[in-house]
Amino acid sequence: MAKGQSSRSHQRRAALRFLFEMDINRTSLREVIDAKREVGEDPPGEFAYEVITGVTDHRKEIDDVIQGYAEGWDIDRMPRVDRNLLRMAVYEIFFTDIPPGVTIDEAVELAKSFSTEDSGKFVNGLLGRVNRDREAGTLSLSED
Repeated sequence: MAKGQSSRSHQRRAALRFLFEMDINRTSLREVIDAKREVGEDPPGEFAYEVITGVTDHRKEIDDVIQGYAEGWDIDRMPRVDRNLLRMAVYEIFFTDIPPGVTIDEAVELAKSFSTEDSGKFVNGLLGRVNRDREAGTLSLSED
């Protein structure tokens, strides 16, 4: 299990890099994959690809959830790393069988590593509230 977790952690970092690049350059996944291939980088692995396409396919619903729980923050004004970490985690919470606690912990660690000083607390608080309401049955997404 530790190996799978480690691999999944690595895949989350890759998914974050792809989503961040797609966000900052306003490009598609295909364009990012092609650009990375040109410089000798590998395409995303299976789990990373699932997260990236899941976020892309459900972006409106995911962004609506984030916006609804981001007290005092407009999603377009959030740091790009935070915004994409939240998108990834909300996708995982609603559309995968990964335990939400694992997803939240991973998102917090990535926020601490790659974003602002306060991002870990922000990500943890927002995702904790989202998951609490999902578990209580007061929050769902279209395919949940």
